[in-house]
Amino acid sequence: MAESTIQQHPLAGWDKPELDLSNADWHSSSRGLGDVQIAFVEGFIAMRNSGRPESPSLIFTPAEWGAFVSGAREGEFDLT
Repeated sequence: MAESTIQQHPLAGWDKPELDLSNADWHSSSRGLGDVQIAFVEGFIAMRNSGRPESPSLIFTPAEWGAFVSGAREGEFDLT
């Protein structure tokens, strides 16, 4: 298979650190049935796909996480 020629560059304005998530304490939903897991690491919130934990994690600041959770509770992301 040929090597990829795609180069990854940091996003402009990206002000989040590279977090070491290897020892993160991941949590699922209260019922343990969630498709995502979250971990609190160095003042940030990391979220990953529990079915593919090796995939990249999304990193949120506390303010971003608060906005995300509020939006979810208010149905902002409902697709139906």
